[in-house]
Amino acid sequence: MALLAVNANALRPLGERLSIPAFFAGWFGTELTPQIMAVTALDAAQSGARGKLRVTDALLAGVNLALLGTITRQALQAGSLAESSLRESLGDDYAEGLELRAEAPLLWRRLARPFAMRRPDVEVIRDLQYAGKDMRGRLDIYRSKAAGSDRQRRRPVLLQVHGGAWMVGRKEEQGQLLMNEMASRDWVCVAVNYRLAPKHPWPAQIIDVKRALAWVRDNIADYGGDPDHIVITGGSAGGHLSSLAALSPNDPAYQPGFEDAETSVVACVPFYGVYDVAGATGDGAAIAMRDEFMAPRVFAKTFAGHEAEFRAGSPICRLDDLDPAQIPDFYALHGTLDSLVSVRQARAFIARLREVSPRTVTYTELPGAQHAFEVFGSIRSHQLITAVARWLEWHHQRGQAGLSRQPEDPLSDHVA
Repeated sequence: MALLAVNANALRPLGERLSIPAFFAGWFGTELTPQIMAVTALDAAQSGARGKLRVTDALLAGVNLALLGTITRQALQAGSLAESSLRESLGDDYAEGLELRAEAPLLWRRLARPFAMRRPDVEVIRDLQYAGKDMRGRLDIYRSKAAGSDRQRRRPVLLQVHGGAWMVGRKEEQGQLLMNEMASRDWVCVAVNYRLAPKHPWPAQIIDVKRALAWVRDNIADYGGDPDHIVITGGSAGGHLSSLAALSPNDPAYQPGFEDAETSVVACVPFYGVYDVAGATGDGAAIAMRDEFMAPRVFAKTFAGHEAEFRAGSPICRLDDLDPAQIPDFYALHGTLDSLVSVRQARAFIARLREVSPRTVTYTELPGAQHAFEVFGSIRSHQLITAVARWLEWHHQRGQAGLSRQPEDPLSDHVA
């Protein structure tokens, strides 16, 4: 019965007021379905072999397997949905000249080890200090082992910002699949820590991300990276921080003591990000997040009387004032069943971004996906990491050719 409740919640999460338990139940239920199916089938088979399988148990097992099959079918669609969004925003011929790896034969083999994300051809340089003296001011560098012996070549850079509600989390805990994938494709990837609330209230978090960007620009060439091609990414709070960093280039308010540092990026890839900490869209879930969480725990001040600070910290509000020429390319991904950050935030942000940006805007919306869908290896995450890798390679290829803008006649804003 407990498994039945988990599976039902995975397909239809509980209401927003119960978002945290709904998330945890839905997260494992949607991303570990093959493993759960195998255990369910094995348990039923063993009970049947011992003659202890009751009719009600058999029916429950059958219902659970049917629900898990539905969840698995949704996950298997992720690759085709992502490919559709790539083709619609980049063009049908976007993959010409790209290295398209054959991932399908490897997918089922990788599912046997969902938490094994390290690649044998990738090395990690840990705990470089970019600010302060403690662990919150440290970063790790992921690169191919070949890059260590060939520092003359300048490789594109991916900066990963971890999530954790601005209050918890570390650089080693998120973005592992994507960083290992890109490092194996000869990118240089950087994962950063930053100061956490409530000990360090906002804007300490974005200041640290900016300081890390400045460090990368000044130092990444020593590790084989190209300081002129930096893409920023992150999930959840990291999606918020990466988007805000991308849309506040060189903002002195977020660069105290290093105002002259160059902190712009060429592209941003936010996963299930928070785009409206001010509640500017009027969405009920965004307003509740602002008043019940962001204000007391992250900003340490009420929204009333400090509206400008909340708006300045909202990526969607930044689009109202930023010169469109300063907006980088974006690829955003969000699940329709996200219990922590409503998909409505992503839809509103992408709609506004497409209105004002002259650059490439790609958006993949994933039916049946919860929050944190790419943290470990699952059917969905492996397909999406492949899609993001193709987008990043396409973007770098066009940058190398001096072609970073959208086609003159961009395709429709179809949500995939």
